[in-house]
Amino acid sequence: MIQSKKKWVISRPDEQLVSTFEKELSIPRVCAKVMVSRGYETIEEANKFLHITKDQIHNPFLLNGMEQLVERVHDAIMNEERIMVYGDYDADGITSTTVMMRTLLSLGADVIYKIPNRFIDGYGPSERLFQEAFDEGVKLIITVDNGISGLSQIQFAKDLGMDVIVTDHHEPGDVLPVADIIIHPGLKDTTYPFPYLAGVGVAFKVAHALLDEIPNEYYYLVAIGTVADLVSLTDENRYFVQQGIKQMQKADSVAIEALANVSGVDVSAINEETIGFMFGPRINAVGRLGEAAPGVELFLTEKSNEALAIANMLNDKNKERQAIVKQITDEAIQLVEEAGNIEGPSVIVVGSEGWNPGVLGIVASKLVEKYYRPAIVLGFDKEKQIAKGSARSIEGFHMYKELAKNKDIVPHFGGHPMAAGMTLPLEHVEEFRTRLNAQAKECLTEDQLVPVVLIDVPLEMHEITTEAIESLQKLAPFGMGFAKPVYCIENVEVASARKIGSAQNHVKMELKDGASSLDAIGFGKGELADEISPTAKLSFIGDLQINEWNGRKNPQLMIQDAKSSEWQLFDIRGIRQVNRWLPMISVEKNVFVAFNEATVAHFDTFIKENIWLYTDLIDQQIKSEYVTLLDLPSDESLLNKLLQYHDWTRVYAHFYATDSTYFEGLPSRDQFKWYFSFLSKRKTFALKQHIHELSKHTGWSENTINFMSKVFFELNFVSIDKGMLVLNEHLAKTDLSEAPAYKQRTKQIELEQKLLYAPYIELKQWFEERKAEQTVPEEEQ
Repeated sequence: MIQSKKKWVISRPDEQLVSTFEKELSIPRVCAKVMVSRGYETIEEANKFLHITKDQIHNPFLLNGMEQLVERVHDAIMNEERIMVYGDYDADGITSTTVMMRTLLSLGADVIYKIPNRFIDGYGPSERLFQEAFDEGVKLIITVDNGISGLSQIQFAKDLGMDVIVTDHHEPGDVLPVADIIIHPGLKDTTYPFPYLAGVGVAFKVAHALLDEIPNEYYYLVAIGTVADLVSLTDENRYFVQQGIKQMQKADSVAIEALANVSGVDVSAINEETIGFMFGPRINAVGRLGEAAPGVELFLTEKSNEALAIANMLNDKNKERQAIVKQITDEAIQLVEEAGNIEGPSVIVVGSEGWNPGVLGIVASKLVEKYYRPAIVLGFDKEKQIAKGSARSIEGFHMYKELAKNKDIVPHFGGHPMAAGMTLPLEHVEEFRTRLNAQAKECLTEDQLVPVVLIDVPLEMHEITTEAIESLQKLAPFGMGFAKPVYCIENVEVASARKIGSAQNHVKMELKDGASSLDAIGFGKGELADEISPTAKLSFIGDLQINEWNGRKNPQLMIQDAKSSEWQLFDIRGIRQVNRWLPMISVEKNVFVAFNEATVAHFDTFIKENIWLYTDLIDQQIKSEYVTLLDLPSDESLLNKLLQYHDWTRVYAHFYATDSTYFEGLPSRDQFKWYFSFLSKRKTFALKQHIHELSKHTGWSENTINFMSKVFFELNFVSIDKGMLVLNEHLAKTDLSEAPAYKQRTKQIELEQKLLYAPYIELKQWFEERKAEQTVPEEEQ
């Protein structure tokens, strides 16, 4: 048995509807399965999704306040009023700022921009920067990707005499700021049909309204901010990202060319994953570690050399950010392990002095990934006596609501069900941890502590082709609201599996199902190679990719998880060197069993724990998952009893034997006849003294001669006294098979033939039969 790391929830799409989509839409079956699994029920719906057009872009004037915004901005430009674009320090904020700056500059505005410093100003509007803007002659502030929660700061700006337009997409509170105009797709009284725009999407709408036409040249900026901010890639966001990716692939922007250069990315292959995993982290890095303005400058410049210099700086900052994240993550994991309080429903709360607050959210995410518990990571400021940090959660623990229960000791917090930020007095951290752990026990169950993976595309091996995988691009971009599919292949054979990589921590496999085969790679899953027994059937989930090598394209599964419900037999017979097979076994889950005391003595120098003599183990209540059979029993019934003792999920068969009875065999009737005739002629024979000469004369081994002597003794044909055989005078006619030694040797040879020398398939069948006997209902036995 191989236990999956996550709980699999497999969707089974309606096969008839899949066939209809496949035929009517002329798409591969794989694509049809994805669409049906995602809830598309009609050809019309599916066609609209597959062939999204500019017609799906909504009118920007459906956003409340847009007409007033256009009028106020054009008045400001006409009256030569200075305008400030006030952005945010992440990728969404940086691209939002760029879109708004470029739009206003193209209209001839006197415009500057400011972005808060995470460490000085924190998130959102800043009175310090608003005062600076006022001192620099700003008359109109336009916020992008922030502002909806800056109540006091916007009041401050108004009190200074500046007008404020808020454009934002974050969750609005019960009270809105006193801005002159608010542009937000998610306000309660809005008529806008799509509330899930990113901050840059809202900025794009403003640009559309101000320019009185769709600003197509900004699609790539909208794509970057939309993907990086993890908003829903449905409706018009899907179109924005599709068009933005097409623009980036043409490398019309010096910024994109520079980012691709420092990221080692082929421009023509840019997709949503490039944005999410290559470009986004580099753009975000500057704001995490210091001033985010260079990110805006990268997208504003038209000079290639300047763009490359900035991109290199962003790349260096990202490397610095990665090193900081690794250091803090390692320290956080050490604190978690030392505390040892992650059993059952619980919340991880860790903190330390000197931890960079700009990366604590990333560290919290890594802790959730490792332990699958809600995690809060705090940076301690001993001078100010405060703890400030970020939280990430799991399904079932609404982080914002759980934090709200502690506002008496956490005065400043904000966020969502799955992520939040907070500041609290240092003296309350321990109380905070205690309370959250108590809350976790109330709302989380053990079942919720196992991560769930939703699998919407179970596939047959023959459906997986390079053409089918390439066709999946028809469904891109993938992201929030339309996640990349997780594919499942069930009950297939592993034709081969081997560890790869310098540390041997990855695995490469060939999967087979009938005549179909598929290559598979599992990065960081090298242990699977030791967990798969011959003939075992496994199920896999993962992503499908195309591996191109020497001009040849082949489909490939990138393994995310694997499982098997079958018990497994591992054949380690004949491997004398213990250090060759012992590392393959998870010792803490295994019990090593010997049927002979000499075997325990032989192995206890190599195996330091969980080694048992059969007679001792059978009286204990040890329920390890795996068992290693170190040697052979004297009787098959002992092994049967051991197999009934526990439902082992893995059996490692070693069957160490110093001497093999099977190859020694049973002496023939003619051998027994000759030996008896030999003894009859002499009446007595000094066996101990002359066995070597007899062995040389007959060509029989000394073991064989001793065995036949023992059989004669047990049948009362001879007596033995100090190595001297004496033929008895009165002999009863008795068959050789009546001798206990003869019976035991016969059984031992049969046992060795079944267990020690049988081919793997026959050995597996023998164990299968024993296990089948265990499951027979009592009334049938």
